[in-house]
Amino acid sequence: MSEGQAGATPSFEMTWSSTTSSGYCSQEDSDSELEQYFTARTSFIRKPHKEKDELVDWEKPILSQAEIEQKIKEYNSQINSNLFMSLNKDGSYTGFIKVQLKLIRPVSVPSNKKAPSIQDTRKSSSRSQAVKRRTSFYLPKDTVKHLHIISRTRASEVIEALLKKFMVVDNPRKFALFERTEKDDQVYLRKLSDEEQPLHLRLLAGPSEKTLSFVLKENETGEVNWDAFSMPELQNFLRILQREEEEHVRQILQKYANCRQKMQEAMATCTPG
Repeated sequence: MSEGQAGATPSFEMTWSSTTSSGYCSQEDSDSELEQYFTARTSFIRKPHKEKDELVDWEKPILSQAEIEQKIKEYNSQINSNLFMSLNKDGSYTGFIKVQLKLIRPVSVPSNKKAPSIQDTRKSSSRSQAVKRRTSFYLPKDTVKHLHIISRTRASEVIEALLKKFMVVDNPRKFALFERTEKDDQVYLRKLSDEEQPLHLRLLAGPSEKTLSFVLKENETGEVNWDAFSMPELQNFLRILQREEEEHVRQILQKYANCRQKMQEAMATCTPG
């Protein structure tokens, strides 16, 4: 990312890895196509988990230039990969952060366009004008992406870069970047403000993922606001819920059928008296 260009689009180098496939559907596809492409594995019912949205009180001091240089040396000495941090002549530094995408709902992507570059997307007058047809797409579960960023890169810029990499045309304000920490066998989440600098947090915490990691989630604290979705999206969600319900019922019936069969077999082998 070039520091000398005020207002210029930040440059990011990204790699990603995932082993789970996802389902998708076009909002303009026919019913048969929707049925073909939908996955019924994502639930809209919130499940209990051990994560807490609360602040972890660890110190985030402002470092002098000498302290930054020393921190970078310590950081690089602790990692077992080539994802080093490097100090620039202007006092900034560059390095990598890893972001885990944990999205519950599908995202919207162009249905008939190739992935745009960050520069191409910036040229568009608006997201709504750039995309006329959209596809609802489930990102693979626990997708992980590494970003090569500069120390002045803000959390809001990280979110925008992630969405552009996946061609997501939803408003970036629908998403939030969280810092995740583990303490006393408990996982804590804190939502970053738009102006916070993730690479600075990474440097302060060190390379340990337990001490600090980053997660992209939906930017919400309450129930899903279904009024924010279009009619085709709501119809698609209903199809997903119906398939999940049918699969859940099938599993329950199969469970009791197996129990009934085993009891009948046990009764058949019992001798009277």
